[in-house]
Amino acid sequence: MKRAIPVVVLSIAGLVPVWRYEPSIGGSTTEAAPTPSSSSSSSSGGSSSGTVVKGTTVNTEKGPVEVQVTFDGEKITAVKLLQQPNHPQTTAAVPKLVAETLEAQSADIDTVSGATITSEAYKESLQAAIDKNAKSASSPTPTASETSTSQTIDGSALNTEKGPVQVQVTFEGDKITAVKMLQQPNHPQTTAAVPKLVAETLEAQSADIDTVSGATITSEAYKESLQAAIDAKG
Repeated sequence: MKRAIPVVVLSIAGLVPVWRYEPSIGGSTTEAAPTPSSSSSSSSGGSSSGTVVKGTTVNTEKGPVEVQVTFDGEKITAVKLLQQPNHPQTTAAVPKLVAETLEAQSADIDTVSGATITSEAYKESLQAAIDKNAKSASSPTPTASETSTSQTIDGSALNTEKGPVQVQVTFEGDKITAVKMLQQPNHPQTTAAVPKLVAETLEAQSADIDTVSGATITSEAYKESLQAAIDAKG
């Protein structure tokens, strides 16, 4: 009987590793599944790249509502609420409004039951953003001359027997867009001649213009001062 005891002990000891490493069958793991990061109900999914336009802020009795819309061309790719009432019904309604917007691609969507005021304000702010984007898309691309910075240059001051003559020229790029007399003789014929000289300058885009009959002296001085301004522009 005494010899049998070690055998039993060894047998039990040999089973310990088996019990320790025996895989569980059909059991669930005790590690909790990762909790997905919560996303705000005020924004849609999708890429944030594109043209971002803010709608108007609409004040309601529940609180202000303002949307921000992301466009890819004319396509609405995302909608985000910048302002919304802090109310459970609003929180529940916003995802539905955004989903309908992305499907309809317009502000022509249904109001959400229980959040009528927020829904109407949402649609108004959304429509304002859509209108802004459409207006921006339809605006013509400015030409190089339109985007260039204007430059104003004073021509030389010339003393004539009738009085001093000096012009100031405004350029948009290389184009003459305006001519102003800084100095001119106080004479009726000069007063009548200047508008004609300016009109010819804007048409010719140079100082190669005709003198005005009856104001030859002023005309010659005008052209000389004008040419000096053009030369200074380079």
